[in-house]
Amino acid sequence: MARLFLGIDIGTSGTKALILDDRARVRAAATAAHPIFFPRPGWSEQRPDDWWTSACRATRIALRKARAAAADIGGIGLSGQMHGSVFLDARGRALRPALLWNDQRTAAECAEIERRAGGREALIRLVRNPALTGYQAPKILWLRNHEPKLFARLHTVLLPKDYINFRLTGARRTDVSDASGTLLLDVAGRRWSTELLHKLELDPALLPSVAESPDVIGELTAAAARALGLRAGVPVVAGAGDQAAAAVGTGVVRRGIVSATLGTSGVVFAYSETPVPNDAGLLQSFCHAVPGAWCVFGCMLSAGGSLQWAREVLYADRLAAAKTDAARDALYRAMIAEAAAAPDDAGVVFHPYLTGERCPYPHPHARAAWLGLTRAHGRGTLVRAVLEGITLGMGRQVEIMRSLGVPIREVRLAGGGARNAWWRQLQADAYGVPCVAMKSEEGSALGAALLAAVGAGAFRSVPAASSAAAQVQATHRPRVARTRLCRARGARARELYEQLEPHYARWGR
Repeated sequence: MARLFLGIDIGTSGTKALILDDRARVRAAATAAHPIFFPRPGWSEQRPDDWWTSACRATRIALRKARAAAADIGGIGLSGQMHGSVFLDARGRALRPALLWNDQRTAAECAEIERRAGGREALIRLVRNPALTGYQAPKILWLRNHEPKLFARLHTVLLPKDYINFRLTGARRTDVSDASGTLLLDVAGRRWSTELLHKLELDPALLPSVAESPDVIGELTAAAARALGLRAGVPVVAGAGDQAAAAVGTGVVRRGIVSATLGTSGVVFAYSETPVPNDAGLLQSFCHAVPGAWCVFGCMLSAGGSLQWAREVLYADRLAAAKTDAARDALYRAMIAEAAAAPDDAGVVFHPYLTGERCPYPHPHARAAWLGLTRAHGRGTLVRAVLEGITLGMGRQVEIMRSLGVPIREVRLAGGGARNAWWRQLQADAYGVPCVAMKSEEGSALGAALLAAVGAGAFRSVPAASSAAAQVQATHRPRVARTRLCRARGARARELYEQLEPHYARWGR
């Protein structure tokens, strides 16, 4: 009997494949890179076929590392970057490159959606969320408004991980967590909002049918099996958006446990047994990958992306000399060490808005900045300001959640921010609650594999599978004086943002 499960996560910079056994232990993982394109300022695109190529490559490497035979794999689960739009024709071919979650071209379409819905408040009543440029619905309208010839050929719109599921099974399906990020789902009802689709004059037939995350949606086709090095007929589950999948992987499947994930973006994510009110529209109120549960989260667009940019700008020579992934990761550690050694009271503020912002400030044209620089400041101070700017922005998300009545007893850390003890302690101080690092850093790919295991019957439920996998490695407790200092610095950063905000619209013209 096959007792291994494959999780595939379609990320922004690459695809990860992970092999999990039926006791929720990670056997192997591998990553394959894929390119991203910025054809104009504010635009962000990828080719769907590149995701498929990287998924096949990563899977084959992971199978080899796990010493697993094709017959050993008993289920496949997908997770992926949310909100991206894959526009397919009637033959299932991509009409153009996919518009990604951090693409900012759709401000006019967001305004159109709010107008057609009857205003911002009416839109939030329909789908629990405001119109944001990253969501899929404004991208569909952008295609209709700007590329009408392609829109006339449009047959199906899929999300990134659902495109890979389509390539695996031939099924055009999605799950409730990822569908929540289209702005077209009735989140409370866990179904498409026919009322909003009617107001937007969009044919519901363009959208895939919706399933719960651990539901089996099809079986691996013979062609896909050959491409991945697997056997045909393996059951494939619907999977989840990357944030919901990461929550499954880190044990955020009950009240009071929150996750903070620092990848390209930065996300604070909380579980809820009921749909979370989101009247102000500052956070995202979505369906969870746990059937019958919901979640609320905020997304900072350039969290780890800001640190990556700082590495490219401030350490260009050392980055050019780093020829391996290990060397490039070591450079991050050196950067954080230099930041930790820099003066704590330098007075420099960094706004991490390199690609606009979603939370805590929903502004597509927000811009990044170092503020307070003098000749006395060196590279370590600049990097420290970047790390603090990212972390204080995440802390603001925590504050907003508390204001909505979300209980927060513990924050589980994932992504790059979980790998360094100094940064983990900075997060504990900024959030004001204990922060824990998990033994496994796999996040979304692990969650996808756990969903596959549930779908195959290896675990009785998603919470049971999640609890089996999520193990704490280290705990960092907040220091009261440092928490007060972080809150004061966060207030200063917000004051500076408010003073700069009137200028941002000029960059959007």
